[in-house]
Amino acid sequence: MQRSVQAGRQGLSEAQYDELLNFSTSEKFTEREKVALTYTSAIAWNSDIADDALWKRLHEHFTIPELVELGFFIALTLGQQRWIKTLGIGHGQVLGDTTTGLASTSGAAKTE
Repeated sequence: MQRSVQAGRQGLSEAQYDELLNFSTSEKFTEREKVALTYTSAIAWNSDIADDALWKRLHEHFTIPELVELGFFIALTLGQQRWIKTLGIGHGQVLGDTTTGLASTSGAAKTE
């Protein structure tokens, strides 16, 4: 089962999801995708990696407007997911006929 219908329609495969933690050495991602994922890591986890070398790579693959849009999307999504977690919303708890919410830690949707 594809985790994201939209991503699947755009060509993202389950094999790529499986490689996300090792994206920098994976052959399943293009250089453009790898630098976007590195940018994501800098925004979400470690701003120290946003050095001159990363910015050089980013500008080789993205325009300034694209970088702004990508950065905004990453920040908005990160904030949204953290907010959902503070509300204690589990996977599938909101809009019961969808998969909205975070994945539950037990692997099954919570029911109340």
